[in-house]
Amino acid sequence: MGRSVIPIGPYHPLQEEPELFTLTVEGERIVEVDVRIGYNHRGIEKLSESKSFDNSTFVVERICGICSTSHPFAYVRAVEDIFPMEVPDRAKYIRTIIAEGERIHSHLLWLGLAGHFLGYNTVYMWAWKLREEILDVMEILSGNRNNYAMFTPGGVRRDIRPQDIPVVLAKIDSIVPTLEMLRDAILDDPVLHARLKGVGVLTKEKAIEFSALGPTSRASGVARDVRKDSPYGVYDRVDWKMIVTSNGDVFDKAVVRILEMFESIGIVRQCFEALPEGPINAGIESIPPGEGIGHIEAPRGETFHYVRSDGTNRAIRHKVRAPTFMNLPTYKATIVGETISDATIILASIDPCYCCTERMAVRNHRGRLLYDGEALVELSRAKTENLKRRMGRT
Repeated sequence: MGRSVIPIGPYHPLQEEPELFTLTVEGERIVEVDVRIGYNHRGIEKLSESKSFDNSTFVVERICGICSTSHPFAYVRAVEDIFPMEVPDRAKYIRTIIAEGERIHSHLLWLGLAGHFLGYNTVYMWAWKLREEILDVMEILSGNRNNYAMFTPGGVRRDIRPQDIPVVLAKIDSIVPTLEMLRDAILDDPVLHARLKGVGVLTKEKAIEFSALGPTSRASGVARDVRKDSPYGVYDRVDWKMIVTSNGDVFDKAVVRILEMFESIGIVRQCFEALPEGPINAGIESIPPGEGIGHIEAPRGETFHYVRSDGTNRAIRHKVRAPTFMNLPTYKATIVGETISDATIILASIDPCYCCTERMAVRNHRGRLLYDGEALVELSRAKTENLKRRMGRT
């Protein structure tokens, strides 16, 4: 049987952002895949280096709306790592509450989209209905449904008002019965079992080889979670368990995310119960020269930030590594041998976030800048003109 090539992207209804996946198929069976990134660049790292340490928290929030706590959380930890300092306990609890609220709404977003990709729109509607309740919670706590602007080096920007706590807890409690119903319906559905079990398997060995992160790796039996391995916030003060399964297929990736939401709800409850009085900010006045790293467990896996300071009020280097950058290559290990009909749900199973992943680096050659800003603009214009000429010929 002859081979055919099927492109997914760079613009595709499944993808909210551009990436290119080229599938080589024999009939319905996928025999090879080529993954190309680099279609989306906003200069976040360079822009951060032009802002003060405090203002950069707002910049990194905009890396991704769904990860708008993950990036500032990792960033402020990197800044705080430059010199010895202690974040106030109340700020640590508030940070953990916001981070777990984001984890719940992110997993619900993924669950709804996964149902939609499978044509199971009942799951889509129920999951997104529950997500609205969590976004309401985040709005009560921070004033925003996304991009919460809660983090700052040394603590948090806003306190939690006592009168808001019972309202928030009541909203969180209200979603539990429906979430349990949704969990039971999905875990027991024979159609979903037939559709997802044994599909897109990432073995434990391959997960380790590709350095997969988050639910993508835990669904393959790799018990790694920054919250357990290198505790931050108050994750070492509350009771919760890491969700790990062993099959590595799309179904297990769904199971991990569903069960993690219940753990997150438990963490939030415990944080409110133990929330101490006291300041919410250490009051950092200046950042000394040095370098620091910050990493946290985002909904998709470890988010890593590196910051270098020269003693001024802004970073001279800021580097970001998002979990999708590590998880995306696993597509090559999970898609070969599968059918075309499973290609999109296997890709979606890692919960890819391309705007988190894409940040272009322009290298110097023996100290000489290859391209400055004007040169990049001219390259873009030349490419546009070339495309216009080609379209005119066709």
